[in-house]
Amino acid sequence: MWLLKVLVPLVRLYLCGMKVLLYQLFNRSFPLPVLPKQNGRVAIVTGGTRGMGLETARHLASLGMHVIIAGNETEEGAAAVRKIHEDGCEGKVEFIFVDLTSLKSVQQFAQTFRARGLPLHVLVNNAGTMLVPERQTVDGFEFHFCLNYLSHFLLTNLLLDILKRSGRRGCCSRIVNMSSATHYAGVMDMEDLNRRMCYSSHGAYSQSKLGLVLFTYYLQEQLTAGGFPVTVNAVDPGMVDTALYDNLWTLAQMLKKPVAKTLFRTPAEGASTAVYTAAASEMEGVGGCYLYNGQKTQSSDLSYDSELQAELWKKSCELVGLQEA
Repeated sequence: MWLLKVLVPLVRLYLCGMKVLLYQLFNRSFPLPVLPKQNGRVAIVTGGTRGMGLETARHLASLGMHVIIAGNETEEGAAAVRKIHEDGCEGKVEFIFVDLTSLKSVQQFAQTFRARGLPLHVLVNNAGTMLVPERQTVDGFEFHFCLNYLSHFLLTNLLLDILKRSGRRGCCSRIVNMSSATHYAGVMDMEDLNRRMCYSSHGAYSQSKLGLVLFTYYLQEQLTAGGFPVTVNAVDPGMVDTALYDNLWTLAQMLKKPVAKTLFRTPAEGASTAVYTAAASEMEGVGGCYLYNGQKTQSSDLSYDSELQAELWKKSCELVGLQEA
C-alpha cells in the first residue's frame, strides 16, 4: 500500500509531463502581443530573482511598471535589479526580502510593503520549488505545500485590501497564480495536507499546484460577489528550462538535458502567459481562468469542485491564522 501511494503520483506526474512535451513538440510558444504601457502601476513578483520570475519582472518593468521583486536571496535580488536596470527598462525596480517558507517572514514583507504607502495593481505569485526531499518548514508545514501554495495564500490575503483599493472599474488590479500542468495529477488530501502519513515529493508538488488553482477559483467568486475591481487567474507556463528541475533523480537529470534543449521553453517563453495575464488589454476584467500558452484552458475536473475549494480556503485560513471572510 505504501509503495502504491508513492508510485501512483510519480506515474501520474510524469504522464502529465509527457503530454506537455508532446504539445510543445508540435506547437510553438505563445508570442506576446504588443502590450499597453503600465506607467504608474505597481507590481510584486515573488521569486523574481531568476528564471521565469526574473523574466516576468523584466517585462513588466519594460512596460513602465514599478516592480518589487520578492525573494529570499538578497545578493541575487540586487543582481536581478541591476540586470533589469542595465536593460534600460522604463519602470522602477527594487528588491524586498521574503522567505516563503516562513509565515512570519510573509507577514513582515506585507507590513514592509504596507508601510511604503504604495498602491498595488499586480501580484504575481510565481515563486516555487519542485520535488525536494521530505522536509518541514519552520512552522511545521510540508515544504512544497508552504512555499508553493500556503505562503502565497497568506500573502495575497494580507495585500488584498490594497489590491481592492488600487483597482477600479475598467482598470482592475490583477492577481496571477503560477500553477502547472502537474495539478492535473494532484490530489488534495484534506486529512493530511502535510503528507506525513505517506510522503511523495511528486504527490506533494502536484497537490501544491492544484491548491493554487482551487484558491484561484474560490477567490474570484468572492471578489465577483463583492463587486471588487480585482481579478485572479492561474497560469501554466509549460515545461521550462529552469532550476526547478535540479531535484530530478540522477537518471531523469541525464535524460532531461538533451530533451530540454529541443522541447523545453526558455524562461522568457515560460513567463509570456503570466506577463500577458498581468498586462494585456484582452485580460481586463477577466478572472477565474486557467491559461496555458496564452489561451484559456480547462483545468482538472477536481479543480472545479466548489466544495473542495471552500474546504481548502477554510482550512488554509486556520493554518495561517486568518479569519475566514
